[in-house]
Amino acid sequence: MPTKKKPQVTPTPERRRELLATAAEVFAAQGYNATTVRRIADEAGMLAGSLYYHFDSKESMIDEILSTFLDELWQGYDAVLAAGLGPRETIEALVTESFREIDRHRPAVAIYQKESKYLATQPRFAYLADSQAKFEKVWLSTLERGVAEGTFRDDLDIRLTYRFVRDTVWVAASWYRPGGHHSPEEIARQYLSMVLDGIALRT
Repeated sequence: MPTKKKPQVTPTPERRRELLATAAEVFAAQGYNATTVRRIADEAGMLAGSLYYHFDSKESMIDEILSTFLDELWQGYDAVLAAGLGPRETIEALVTESFREIDRHRPAVAIYQKESKYLATQPRFAYLADSQAKFEKVWLSTLERGVAEGTFRDDLDIRLTYRFVRDTVWVAASWYRPGGHHSPEEIARQYLSMVLDGIALRT
């Protein structure tokens, strides 16, 4: 008597997103190399073998986590750049969009900060280096335009200023938790006030 085949499980998009969210938290906490498929499966409450119904490897998981984050980041950045804003307003909008992305993708931001340098050496993740180069160009050109137009001080070291703003914003992923006392927009306003106007009273 022929044996009945078990019905094939079709992964749902919702379940896939849930598993990626779990994997992102594990990658962010433990690091890519230290994370195993079994650990992700344990955190998701399933067998490691069952996870392969959804993803063929942990490399595929981290690829989708990072590419999804960067796709959304650039959708927001490109909208800002297309708006034709002045240099200061562009910086304000980019910082605000950055905090919104930290709110949406905090674990992915943490993974990107910790792992992108290593992952970018692999052909599959070449887009990470491309995105970083594009990111740097956007910020540097906006700062340079601000200096040229007299919006920003002409004694600024543009590259140091870029690094300061970049690190000041993105390091927030290490402490920010969605649903806290302040919205991403409120945090952006406070950061922008300190970066653009300083903290000392004018005398």
